[in-house]
Amino acid sequence: MAESNYSLLAGAALLVALGFAWLALAMDGHWEQVHGQTGPSAGQQKLLRLLGGSLLLASLALCLLADHATMAALVWLMLLAGGVLLNALLLAWRPAWLRLLWPR
Repeated sequence: MAESNYSLLAGAALLVALGFAWLALAMDGHWEQVHGQTGPSAGQQKLLRLLGGSLLLASLALCLLADHATMAALVWLMLLAGGVLLNALLLAWRPAWLRLLWPR
């Protein structure tokens, strides 16, 4: 695999992690956990969901650019699992770190 493919996959992994973080912040409980106040406004919630979902789709596009479709789908699913685990651990141990992604 060429070096550029590794860069594409690293970018896809980063987008997955950020996408799931924004999707988590769109939830009232996680927002309160991170920011210590009531959930996001309706507008913020929609924007966080849109940004999170867009980043997940963009990560799929990067995976498709890096490899053929069947391998890209497998890698993307594995990245999704890793991104969910990363965000779950962040929310459990260091929720304040997610404030960097969406300050008040």
